[in-house]
Order: sequence, then C-alpha cells, then structure tokens
Amino acid sequence: MRAVPPSPQTGPISLGPKLRATRLAQGLTMAQLAEATGLTKGFISRIERDETSPSVATLVTLCQVLSLPVGSLFEPPEHEVVRLEDAPRINFGGTLADERLLTPRSESGIQLLRSVLSAGASGGADFYTITCEVEVLHVLDGGITVKFPHHDVELGAGDSLTIGGREPHTWVNATGARSEVLWAIVPAAWSGSA
Repeated sequence: MRAVPPSPQTGPISLGPKLRATRLAQGLTMAQLAEATGLTKGFISRIERDETSPSVATLVTLCQVLSLPVGSLFEPPEHEVVRLEDAPRINFGGTLADERLLTPRSESGIQLLRSVLSAGASGGADFYTITCEVEVLHVLDGGITVKFPHHDVELGAGDSLTIGGREPHTWVNATGARSEVLWAIVPAAWSGSA
C-alpha cells in the first residue's frame, strides 16, 4: 500500500487577525510597527485585514519585530467546548443552587459559572469574598438580590452587576420562583486539571 500525501488546505490561511492581536497586545500602533519594519501603514493594514498575503521575508520581519514565532501563525486556534450536560457540578457554598462550571478546570484566566437557583436559594447568611480581581453577575431569568454590608442590589432578567475583587457580599433568590444566573470570575478563583 502506498502512502497518500496529505491534501493541501483548500481555503486561504488567515494570518492578519493574529498579527493584529499580537500588535495590539503589545500596545503598538500601526505607525510604530510600520516604522520598525520599514513597511507602510497601509500595507500593514491590508495584511491585518487579510486583503493581501505578505512575502515570507515580510512575514519573518513582522514576526521578529513582534517577538512572535512565525510557526505560531499557522497553529490552529485553541478552544475547548464545554457542553452543559458535561459541565461539572460545583458548589461555592450556596444552598438550593445547581451550579455548573462552564469553562475548563484548567482555565486560569476566567471562570464562568451557571447557577440555577431555586426559590430561597442563598449564598449564606455571612458575607464572603472571592479571591479574584473582578466578579460579574448576569441574570438570565428571574431575579437575585446581592447583599453588601451597607446596601442591597436587586437584579432582574437581563441585569448585570460588576463587583470588585475581595468585596464582601452574599446573595439570595427572594423572587419566590426559579432564577438562572451566570457568574464570571476573573481570574479564576481556582483551577485544576480537567
């Protein structure tokens, strides 16, 4: 049996968005990149929008200035799907809450949690803090009351609340009905192997 060579990719390779994201992540303007590479801003703009394909020499120059390995431009995007039915159940200490971790356990940049809260569900009587920079709560359905030491915030479907990291709070579903919320915690409060 003869080996069958792999088929070439039939569609164009998209390099522009990766180059643009790298430039922006480093805080470089298009003018600064143009000056460092000897290219024009217009040409760089066309490359970043995938309107033209740079030569190998131009690509190497761009990658050198951006400290980006040329090969990384050709790597497939990193992504992982977490299906709701496969999302692990977790418990941050609340009662009457069915909570699922929607991001991979190995993800350290952010945690996304989906909580289905029965009537009377609560984060507990005591205020708590989470070791993170920021916590965002978004109400998908129903409502939730977030309690702080000196005031309460009522949220309904579609409302969002941003809480500074380490700010004491707790919550309760006082609506008398089921509620569903998403919590985003940045960076992840904890992570482990998937």
